[in-house]
Amino acid sequence: MTELWQQHWPNCHPVGYKLRDPYRNVWVRFHSLPESKRYAEDESECTIVLERHNTVLDELFAGGDVYVITPVWATEAEVPPSPPGAGYWQSLLVEDDPDPQFRTYCHLSAARRPWQYGCLDELLRDIADDKLAGVLITDTQMRRIYHPYDGGADVFLTTPEERDQMRDRHADWLSSHPSGL
Repeated sequence: MTELWQQHWPNCHPVGYKLRDPYRNVWVRFHSLPESKRYAEDESECTIVLERHNTVLDELFAGGDVYVITPVWATEAEVPPSPPGAGYWQSLLVEDDPDPQFRTYCHLSAARRPWQYGCLDELLRDIADDKLAGVLITDTQMRRIYHPYDGGADVFLTTPEERDQMRDRHADWLSSHPSGL
């Protein structure tokens, strides 16, 4: 996995919030609710959130397997247990502070699973409710990345043209902010 990551995304560690700057030319952000509303207030809005996530995920990964990469953030280098069904991938020193109490590590686990519409709904609900953050979903060749967050998703595609096509298909889900955030 590390070799594939380096092949396609050499300018950044696999940390979702850090990908946007070096890969802005293939990045698009979709908001998960109309008018860029951040959190669902009822079940009908939760349905919209899941439909938007699953629509884009299905466009990216239908018919294939995905890696679901889950981070555990810690101030210690010791690797914590991986989530059920996942295996340890790697640990990153994200903040190398001289004081060990302020060092930040990101321990990554990955699970490979066949993509099916709705198969990650529980995970996506936890992310939408801000119970979990930093998850990356990618094809097994790591060419495309889906990074959901509480409020939407950052999507990284293979080319600016592919990005533009996806952006145009879901223009109603874009931010009105000039930077795309």
